[in-house]
Formats: sequence, structure tokens, C-alpha cells
Amino acid sequence: MTVAPETSSNERPDSLPGLDILSHDVYERGLPHDAYDRYRREAPVAWVNETAANGHDGMGFWAVTRWSELTQIHKDWRTFSSELGGTEIEELEPDALVARKTMLETDPPRHTRLRQLVNPQFSKVTVETYADSARRIIDEVIDEARHRRSFDAVEHISRQLPIKLLTGILGVPYDDADKLFHWADRITYNADPEYSAAVVDRVDTDSFRLLPFRSPVSLQVFDYVEQLLRSRGEHASGDVISILAAAEVDGVALTERERDTFFLLLLIAGNETTRHSLSNALIALAEHPSVLRELRAEPALLGTAVEEVLRIASPQIHFRRTATADTTLGDAPIARGDKVVTFYPAANFDPDQFDEPHTFDIRRSPNRHVTFGGGGPHLCLGQWMARLAERWS
Repeated sequence: MTVAPETSSNERPDSLPGLDILSHDVYERGLPHDAYDRYRREAPVAWVNETAANGHDGMGFWAVTRWSELTQIHKDWRTFSSELGGTEIEELEPDALVARKTMLETDPPRHTRLRQLVNPQFSKVTVETYADSARRIIDEVIDEARHRRSFDAVEHISRQLPIKLLTGILGVPYDDADKLFHWADRITYNADPEYSAAVVDRVDTDSFRLLPFRSPVSLQVFDYVEQLLRSRGEHASGDVISILAAAEVDGVALTERERDTFFLLLLIAGNETTRHSLSNALIALAEHPSVLRELRAEPALLGTAVEEVLRIASPQIHFRRTATADTTLGDAPIARGDKVVTFYPAANFDPDQFDEPHTFDIRRSPNRHVTFGGGGPHLCLGQWMARLAERWS
């Protein structure tokens, strides 16, 4: 089903004209917290036109920056759908929406049944069984980095750990970790000329529009997945590849493309966001040496410290939903078919929810950050793996 917007962006003025929280260039300089703060104060549900100035061409969207409205949206999937228009700001043609669909771009009940296929592999109980192997991997990565004359902590620690931790759960050879994160980089960073020859928003990538992230590298991952599925044969175990080989929803086997995009989603989601959380942890502790000394003196603070790092890191910038009916959000009149985009870093620094939100406080409790989502059916599947990586690192 397609829901058509009742109004176009040309009929609505920007709520905060000239204030950019969308273009890639803004985020090259870091999270735009000053802009987020102003959005929350003046227009927590704000209309944003997509223009050449911010690198987008679309009908415009509602930007949601306050914690209360963000959590409301994520819990109310019937009004704010992930399936109708997808989760990216880009507006996809119906064939592209189908071809690029992952578990993220589904609503219950199908979303719930897809999650159930792999929920046991990512549960807190199962992830804790990886603690010993996680510690060995972390020790190995850190030892390799320390033996270098000098090293880049992002390149040699943050980038290495998540994908190596994921190999066991995914069911891929440990020695393939380097290949997998190179593929993931080239797919995810399709706005960065260092990784992509066809930079989204700067060159025409329509020939790749049916591929996830508009990246031809997706095809290499798909070939890799199918080879693993064929080689697994009768030697199935409890890993993701074995589950995908026999996966069914409501008695119907997943298609080849559904299996491939399922794997790709887990690969990127489990690698990309954890990497950035680790990097932000290193930066935060380097910039706050007194906090590092406090943590070393009181190891019992590790649990609340991990949650605070996850809050300030906010590695997922935004997700899009589509309104299924006319409704009101805050004081904003949302029309059926409107795009509604939730900004996680803005909500994670909302002073109505967090005292002194710009202070790095490893004793903060409670800490109801939305780094893993604002609740509801799309709560991050890999949250316990991310916490494990942060805790042991």
C-alpha cells in the first residue's frame, strides 16, 4: 500500500529557515548540537524542506528532536509506519522499496516474525556466553595495536572489534572479518568519495537504485552469503547463516534477496554503530581524564559509564517513518503520507529528560537514552552485543 502526501514541500515554509541538520557537510564537523538545541526549544516537531542546499531532493519532512515525541513515534507503529515509505529519508519508487527492503522496513506482524528468527542469537543470555571469547578478541586487538610504533585507535581498535565479535553469531569464518568490514564501509559510506566512486547526493546513482544503500558492493555481499549458505549444507548450527538457510515466515521460505538483505542488515547494524560508540568512548575519556581516573578507581561504575557513552555517542543519526493517517504530534499537524524523521542525538541531549545533558556523567542514573531506539517493535536487536563490546573494551 502506498500513502500519498496531502501536501507538498513547496506549500510549507521551513519551520527554522537556514538552520541545517540534514546535509552531510554539517556532520563532517560533528553532531550539530547547537542546531539540535534550537530545534528542541523553538520547533521540536519542525518542517524541513529538502533542497539542493542540504543535498536532498524530496517532498520535505517533519524533524522530531524532542525525547517525548520521538518515543511516542517509535511505540506507535500503526500511525507511524516503517513499511510504507521505508526508514531512509530518500523517497523510493515502489520497485526499489521492495528490492531494498530489510527487516527494518517492515511493521508487525511480519517484523515481529522476522525478528523471532534470530532473537535467541542476540538475547542478553546468549550474548553473555560470548563474554570469554569477546575478552580474548579484545585482548588480541589491543595487543596488536600496542605493538605498533603508533596507531590510529579508530582504525586499529574501534574498527576491528565489532566485526570480529560478530563473526561467531553470524556464522562466518573469523578470517573473513577484514573483508566484511571493508565491504560494510564501502556500502555504508556511500556519501564519502574515499569509499565510493559513485557518491550519493553528488553523482547519478540511479543505476544502483534497486540495491541497498544504492551500492553495487551489496552484490558482493549477496554472492558471499549465498556461497556460505550452499557450503553449510547439512552442517547447520545455531548461527545466523544456518538460520537463514532454513528460514520461513508463516510457512513460506525467505527468498534469496530476503536472506541476503537480512544478513547485510545484521552485518552493517552490528558493525557500524558499535564502532562509532567505541570511538566516542575513547574520545570522551581522553577529553575527560578525571573521569577516566574515577572509573579506574571505581570499576563498579562501568555499567552506568557504558550507558552514558551510548547516550553521548548516538551513532544512529535518524530514522524515518511515514504517517498512515492525519494526526497531531506536539503542536504540529501531521498529514497522511508525511515523512516523519526522528533525530536520536537530539533526543539524547534533551534537557527535559537528562539533567545537564551536555555533561559527560558516568554516574547518570536513570539514563533513558534512545540510542537503541525509542521503544516499540524496532528496539535494536543488537543492543546486548553493543553493551558487551563497550563493557569489555
